[in-house]
Amino acid sequence: MTITRIKKEEVLHLQTMSIETFTDTFAEQNSEENLHAYLETAYQLEKLKAELDHPASEFYFLFVGDERAGYLKINQNDAQTEDMGDDALEIERIYIHQAFQNRGLGNRLFKKALERASDLDKQFIWLGVWEENYNAIQFYEKKGFTHVSAHPFYMGDEEQIDLIMKKAIST
Repeated sequence: MTITRIKKEEVLHLQTMSIETFTDTFAEQNSEENLHAYLETAYQLEKLKAELDHPASEFYFLFVGDERAGYLKINQNDAQTEDMGDDALEIERIYIHQAFQNRGLGNRLFKKALERASDLDKQFIWLGVWEENYNAIQFYEKKGFTHVSAHPFYMGDEEQIDLIMKKAIST
């Protein structure tokens, strides 16, 4: 297994993986129309290119052999989706392709996020997770995250609630 920083030339691979993993994770709980509307907006090629270019965002692919198995997106400073301050690092996305799930790969990407938070001298790490994504909530609670607030998240025209979870970085 290897984790590599995603390059601009890999944006099409990022787009494909983003759409596939998000669909696999959330299609059953959302209408086809709302899912499609979200995917059209969130994973537009130009939007992904701009995110890859943002100096305060980092994307990483996790490879198993030569296959892309998952990816991580982290944000700091003004790239964060909520203003949590300069001492915070956001995990915006950890997604593992369905074919590679239940192999501990999410743990590998989570460790990468913690390493980057430490390298960047952040005091805490945070994320938003859909209140109905029970597996993810359980995963993050086991990692020491606690629920601190919530914010709305729009899947098409449906308002959903993301729980904001936070974890202090050990020094």
